[in-house]
Amino acid sequence: MLSIIQAAGWPIWPLIACSILGMALIFERFVALKTSRVAPPKLLDEAITVSSKSVPTPDVVNQLAQNSALGEVLATGLRTLNSNPQCSETDLRSAMEGAGRAVAHRLEKYLAALATIASAAPLLGLLGTVIGMIEIFGSQAGTGGVGQAMGGGNPGQLAHGISIALYNTAFGLIVAIPALIFWRYFRARVDAYLLTLELASEQFVRHILRLRKVK
Repeated sequence: MLSIIQAAGWPIWPLIACSILGMALIFERFVALKTSRVAPPKLLDEAITVSSKSVPTPDVVNQLAQNSALGEVLATGLRTLNSNPQCSETDLRSAMEGAGRAVAHRLEKYLAALATIASAAPLLGLLGTVIGMIEIFGSQAGTGGVGQAMGGGNPGQLAHGISIALYNTAFGLIVAIPALIFWRYFRARVDAYLLTLELASEQFVRHILRLRKVK
């Protein structure tokens, strides 16, 4: 591996940095986007059951908010009702939508950076290719021009330039393809979570409005 890096020359170092950053982002997103941390399947039913007769105590609401992203949105609705029992449906929805936007922002964190890596890596590989070609022709400039570059001249410089060109092109694609795949995967996962949060929030709003009438 070290010999490949040495053969590829300095243009490969930005690609190595991109690969390390990309792997770190992918690992972080896998942890952050676990279902248990975003939208546990039974949390909505549990929240409705706990608040079926009255608004839970602040301690219970705080525990709900710390449970997951969905719990944070649901807890916002209960806190709004606690602070203002006569709040309008519009105020209740606005509070929960605000919490939902904050959660959505956290779910989408680093996805733009991963998409940038997927887009930039092939360009960095192309840059390395261009630099390699420049070295090929530049090293032969004093020995007969293009014809000498392809058929004679300095074989060592020629091989070095070709290795820079090919290794950087290949490494750029090796970095870009997984980054693109995981970006699309995480993007779809976040979209699915946002839909789940939206549907759960709508159901919980209706529950809170019924609870307020009971009170």
